[in-house]
Amino acid sequence: MSNESLMDEALSSLTGKSTQPELLVSAVLHLMSHYSVNSAQTNGEQACLKLASVIERHLKVLANLPDLAPVLRATCLQLSEQWARLIEKSLPQPAKLRRFPWRMASAV
Repeated sequence: MSNESLMDEALSSLTGKSTQPELLVSAVLHLMSHYSVNSAQTNGEQACLKLASVIERHLKVLANLPDLAPVLRATCLQLSEQWARLIEKSLPQPAKLRRFPWRMASAV
């Protein structure tokens, strides 16, 4: 089982239990350090995107924990939004359609 699958299982088991936010904080810090290492590699773009998604989900869960200190909840919410923007920018953009391809061919 991959690290990502293990983290997803841990996240889903903890979402109902707000008694151990330290585990989520620990997990997200671990994931962030892996993201940093993986992003330095040139061939890990897709893996980094998946890892960024897991990080964003962990931060979102932490931001919604009622027992967490308000400053930590606000920080997790802000970071979750930043990771979501990073993911959105990293997604492949749809190819632009050429309106008049026959005009392009005749112009050459």
